[in-house]
Amino acid sequence: MTDELLVVRAQLGERAALAELVARWRMPVWTYVRRMLDAERADDVSQEVWLAVVRGLPRLREPARFAPWLFTIARRSVTDRLRSQYSQSEEGVNPGDLVVEDPVEAAMERAELVGVLSGLPVLEREILVLYYLEDLSVEDCAQICRVPAGTVKSRLSRARRLLREHLEEKGYRP
Repeated sequence: MTDELLVVRAQLGERAALAELVARWRMPVWTYVRRMLDAERADDVSQEVWLAVVRGLPRLREPARFAPWLFTIARRSVTDRLRSQYSQSEEGVNPGDLVVEDPVEAAMERAELVGVLSGLPVLEREILVLYYLEDLSVEDCAQICRVPAGTVKSRLSRARRLLREHLEEKGYRP
């Protein structure tokens, strides 16, 4: 069953369809949020995302666009959490401190990638996560981030360059 059909059925009040949507998208949403925040905040923000989805699903006009809509909600929730953190902090937050390596990750290469990603500025990290790790198109990334597709492309280019520089600093050669 497609996401679009599940959304329509959920909008009609079918709880099983909503449960199936949550089951399909729970881990991708949590993974996205986790890559943007630490593990403790990722759990809280993920719950906030799903609460917003349940509340907003009846108003979703384009059921076929569920994934970009979902990640837009997730992005907004992450942004809100970061804003509240920044406003509470007197010293400010180093963007490199926002993502902490997950001890559950067994593969060393994966942990190193997470570490390198955490060193990137938030906007570039976000684009890399959405485009490469969540497999969203440039157009979907543009919609989620509320920027033109050209801006997504330039952020991707800058993010790739920064990532390459970070990897070269750690001894990796292209």
